[in-house]
Amino acid sequence: MAGKIAMLFAEGFEEAEAVIVADVLRRLNFEVTLLAADNQPEVSGAHGMTLKMEGTLASARPENYAAAVLPGGMPGSARLRDNPAVISFLQQIHRGGGVVAAICAAPIVLAKAGLLEHCRFTAYPGFESEFGVRKPSGHPTERGDRVVTGRGPGAAFRFAAEVAAALGRGEEADQLFEAMLVEH
Repeated sequence: MAGKIAMLFAEGFEEAEAVIVADVLRRLNFEVTLLAADNQPEVSGAHGMTLKMEGTLASARPENYAAAVLPGGMPGSARLRDNPAVISFLQQIHRGGGVVAAICAAPIVLAKAGLLEHCRFTAYPGFESEFGVRKPSGHPTERGDRVVTGRGPGAAFRFAAEVAAALGRGEEADQLFEAMLVEH
């Protein structure tokens, strides 16, 4: 469980966020599993790219994962938000001591799951009404209380590093970015 991360997908996800985050986390030797929320073998992104899934949410057990990560994008984030199995999975991961992370529009899913109530968070501009009286910070990333959020595609590398840091590998992420020539 220590290095296992579930990345959840629905049709209409943001491709850049998904690929960058999964790639960075795998380079840091996390076991990242791409899971289809709607049990499809392949999921298409908001810009026409299709990713082959490595499993389904229905077959995943939350207790087997140290973290769950949600790429943003629309309508993918709305589809994740409206899927009761996704909400339950996230709540179980967090309740079990795991990290939940969402970037771009996907923090709306964490809000629906009740996981943003006691921490600072950020999200893509224009989704403020999804968070009630709480407002996103506007920062590129936020991390606290086992919750990591990112603002959008431009924050994908930093977001991945914050997920790694929340799982105890922040220094390794900084070293990786030096080798990848990623400014941080």
